Amino acid sequence: MGAADSLTETQPAAPAQGATDKGQNALSALATYLQEDMEACNRTIVARMQSPVPLIPQLGAHLVAAGGKRLRPLLTLASARLCGYPADADHQRHVGLAACVEFIHTATLLHDDVVDESLLRRGLASANAVFGNKASVLVGDFLFARSFQLMTADGSLRVMAILSAASATIAEGEVLQMATQNDLSTPIEKYLEVIHGKTAALFAAACRVGAVVAGRSEREEEALDAYGTNLGMAFQLVDDALDYAADQQTLGKTVGDDMREGKITLPVLAAYHAADAQGRAFWERVIEQGEQTDEDLPHALERIAQTNAIRTTVECAQTYADKAVQALSIFPDSPIRRLMVDAAAYTVSRAN
Repeated sequence: MGAADSLTETQPAAPAQGATDKGQNALSALATYLQEDMEACNRTIVARMQSPVPLIPQLGAHLVAAGGKRLRPLLTLASARLCGYPADADHQRHVGLAACVEFIHTATLLHDDVVDESLLRRGLASANAVFGNKASVLVGDFLFARSFQLMTADGSLRVMAILSAASATIAEGEVLQMATQNDLSTPIEKYLEVIHGKTAALFAAACRVGAVVAGRSEREEEALDAYGTNLGMAFQLVDDALDYAADQQTLGKTVGDDMREGKITLPVLAAYHAADAQGRAFWERVIEQGEQTDEDLPHALERIAQTNAIRTTVECAQTYADKAVQALSIFPDSPIRRLMVDAAAYTVSRAN
């Protein structure tokens, strides 16, 4: 299988059997529907990862091998098609911008794994574990530069404003997360602000530029922005739940990483606020004081389960997913809209 082929999931989706199955099959169905667009996007990604500096394509190949859902570029392609962007060789702006969105996302992952000292990414050794921190940071910078080259090649100041603002918001979200680390007094509203910055902002921008290239109204731009924002919020909430509810193979990273790093997430906040004095003392020791033993993760999982913190988190994610679906209601019914609705179901179904 070639590098470009490995970047996308193009196997036909099985027939849907209820809401959960619809969710589980949503991304492969969306990728199948947008197969030609996604293949063109993948070719752009692979081509733009090339460099005469050997380490850059080597690390790029490692990232390609790790795969991934490619949800963000799919959202750009889907949003453009939802808005009636023509499907012909003369209309390829959405492809370049989808690749741009993926480069922004991948650059932030490279930097995040260095900051978090993560050893796994999508079930494989992280780039920093293989190539070292310096190489990961610098190649992340290279991918950011590539993303801005793709923005300028598009030529739209509005597109540049949207994507550059999202890039700044992502960085702000990561810094805010660092500022709340190890602090159990963090309000839930502040946690939601963190995940809006680090995740939802790029989902929103990915969707909004699809409407921009199609030349649609501000109302439709806002609708797609709302869809992306709420989908991104739901996605990150479920990711945070899975850190305390999934096995390592399903999660794609080491279970309990968030706890070891003292990250403040909704499962922890929910468990902490619902705990008795003994339970609060436990969370204060492992999160605020960072004093952890090998027995603490299993004990934390027990306390998470006892306080229904995962259910609380998933219910919050479902609320955002429902808002994402509602945002699409201004668009007429179509196959692509139904697939985008299913993507919201997929987001929450990952926690089942």
